[in-house]
Amino acid sequence: MMTAYADKTVLVTGATRGVGRQITDHVLAGGGRVLGFARHESDTDNANYTHFQVDLANSTAITAIFGEVRKKTSRIDIVINNAGVLTSQYAMIMPPAAAQAMVNVNLLAPFLISREAAKFMRKSKWGRIINIGSMAASLEPIGDSVYAATKAGLSTLANVMAKEFGTFNVTCNTLGISAIDSDMLAQLPRDKIEEIIKSLPVARFADIDDILNVIDFFASERSSYITAQTVFLGGVN
Repeated sequence: MMTAYADKTVLVTGATRGVGRQITDHVLAGGGRVLGFARHESDTDNANYTHFQVDLANSTAITAIFGEVRKKTSRIDIVINNAGVLTSQYAMIMPPAAAQAMVNVNLLAPFLISREAAKFMRKSKWGRIINIGSMAASLEPIGDSVYAATKAGLSTLANVMAKEFGTFNVTCNTLGISAIDSDMLAQLPRDKIEEIIKSLPVARFADIDDILNVIDFFASERSSYITAQTVFLGGVN
């Protein structure tokens, strides 16, 4: 069966763990080639997977790694900006270094990666940029001021890039995921998360298929007229 990823080259950030690893496996199973960006080494054993070890908090390293990418491929068709970091803390006691790390990884890295990947897409006159946002951007939970701001910024980033890149058939969209069991979620008090989930119209945790369903939609050839959109899961709005 043909998928959105057949014969496509897909760049996935945070490709070695959690949601990013599951996105990577999904793309590979769909016949795509994956360029995986992550701070750690990868144990993915697939001929269509190429790993790039890079610290996404380091803007210089991100720009430099694209020199290595160009040695491996002349195409990037789809970008999935999935990597993210979270420090949940009241604003008055949030360590500045933690706030800066969230800005660097959650917002500046997607900007730089999308910018560099768009240079490939401009040549092929086709592309999809998909940002993984969060319900925090809409719900604005206490303790997540910087995290929520960076995830809200992802939507704005996609919306502006949609205008800049639309002339060469590149769409830019954001998926705002709700809570899914992961290492990041484990940092937060479970009772607080469950309280938020109970308040949603669809009162359950997300599963990976919920996420992949929307990513597949954004990545599809048929979604060429869908751009500058943010889709939240679970009824968040």
